[in-house]
Parts: sequence; C-alpha cells; structure tokens
Amino acid sequence: MTTHHRCWVYGDNVNTDMIFPGRHTYTLSVPEDIAAHALEDLDTTFAASVRPGDVIVAGWNWGCGSSREQAVTALKYAGIDVIIAASFGRIYFRNCINQGVLPIVCPELHTLVNTGDRLALDRRAGTITAQEQIFAIPPLSPTVQAILDAGGLLSLLQHRFKGDSYP
Repeated sequence: MTTHHRCWVYGDNVNTDMIFPGRHTYTLSVPEDIAAHALEDLDTTFAASVRPGDVIVAGWNWGCGSSREQAVTALKYAGIDVIIAASFGRIYFRNCINQGVLPIVCPELHTLVNTGDRLALDRRAGTITAQEQIFAIPPLSPTVQAILDAGGLLSLLQHRFKGDSYP
C-alpha cells in the first residue's frame, strides 16, 4: 500500500538537543506539551504546522548527540512516524525503533526534496518515490519489524506478556 507524505527537510548533524531542547527534558511529561517543543530551536514553524503523516527527511548524522529519548517521542507525539535520513546517530536510530518510529536510511533523498514537497512510501514494495525517482528502503530484520508493527518495544513486550501473538 502506497502512502503519500509531506516532507520537512533538514540538514546534516541535527543533534538531539536541536530536536528536543535539553532544558525541557525533565520539566515536561504530557505528550502534547512535549510535541509543542519539537524542533523549536531549529525550526520555529514545525510544531505549529506539522500534521500527522508528515515525514522528516534529513541529511547525515540525524539525531547525533545524547541518548535523550524525547528527541524521538517529541516527533512521534507531533505525528511523525517515519524519519528518512542519509544516516542516523546510532542511539537515535535504535530509539526510533523502540518508540515505534520507522527510521529509513536513504543517502540521496535529502538533496532532492524541499520542505513541503510530497513523497510516496510503499512499505510493501520497499520503495520511496520522490521527484520521479525511486529509492529502495533497506529491509528490516523480522525482530525490528515486529517491534515497529507493535508500535514500539514497550507495546510489543506488553502484548507478549499478555500472551498475544506478536512474534
């Protein structure tokens, strides 16, 4: 099934403090409040304008810096469930999976699209289509796919604890 998404495009080396400012880390706990501060030090228009189903398209080393999980949850609470980057900070990539946000590595995409452009994502076929070009989505392991399908690691574990049939 193909889905269409509006892009928010950012550059290289966007660290976790730019994604979710450290000054809010221990002061906010309500999802709406956390979402309201997503990317506020990088893009003052993001939190007020983002819509569910939008995607982040970023350059190299997205999410470098600290292991702050709010840098993922702030975007998730804002409606982002897919982040496509040329590369990810290692811990950020895993935090995406744990929080149920699909991280896709696509080195070329950030150079072809602009904020506001649309792209098509076909998870079944494993492709991204943008600017009339098609890019392959790297396959995920069955374990990672199960975590994402469950909505995150905690959700998967809760289902397994209840005896549900998640892998």
